[in-house]
Amino acid sequence: MSAQRWTSLFLLSLGYSLALLYGQLSLPVVITFGLLIMAGICVSHFQHRAVRLFGHALFIAIAAGLASHWLPGFLSARAIAGVRLSPEAAPYSMYLNLDEPLIGFWIAIACPWVFIALSPRRWLAVTSIALPVSAAACLSTAMVLGLVGWSPKWPEQTGIWALNNLLLVALTEELLFRGYLQGSLKRWLQHLPCHDALAIGMASALFGLAHIGAGWEWALLAGIAGTGYGVAYRLGGLPAAVLTHFGLNLLHFSLFTYPMFDR
Repeated sequence: MSAQRWTSLFLLSLGYSLALLYGQLSLPVVITFGLLIMAGICVSHFQHRAVRLFGHALFIAIAAGLASHWLPGFLSARAIAGVRLSPEAAPYSMYLNLDEPLIGFWIAIACPWVFIALSPRRWLAVTSIALPVSAAACLSTAMVLGLVGWSPKWPEQTGIWALNNLLLVALTEELLFRGYLQGSLKRWLQHLPCHDALAIGMASALFGLAHIGAGWEWALLAGIAGTGYGVAYRLGGLPAAVLTHFGLNLLHFSLFTYPMFDR
């Protein structure tokens, strides 16, 4: 097992343990775990194309339910409750979710091909470019749209926010949207010219659509950010994508109105 894969599983376990310490699981989660195991067996232990496709389809359906918090049995704890992180900001609440990280666990175990073997020097170099470019594009657009403003701060909730955002948000979302979706699209479209660009664009569009519930502005911003994360993944692998994602979120949290102006 690659070092990146071991590291991802360790970080997911660390974050999940933190969430589990505060939250609870109830009996219905057994069904979700069982279906994820079934999907994993179909994908990794069968060569028949139809069985593998069924496993992937089953996983995508379960992932949609987990990401939307629709599946029962996960009692996630609220770690931040309706706090205004700056005077002009909308009240912010944060949950330590117990459902979404299962998406990352499944991908890390069942799909080892999402981990691109690159040296730390390579993914750090890619992050050093992808992060400032993505942050400048995304946060300047957010300011133009009137969603955020300059608001430097380092509130007492920063520690728990950072742990949750890195371990349970950025890592899980990058495993899903860049590793699994972008990686799969690249493989399916490899016979086409510019297949890398197509895969990045399609995965970014899906990432934007996943944020449409917050409004079209946030879907647009997520699409812009997703493009940066996608380029980081293509050139620097999963570590570059995760660090770019977390770094942009941290800049938003610490230097700008978070999550947005109270309107």
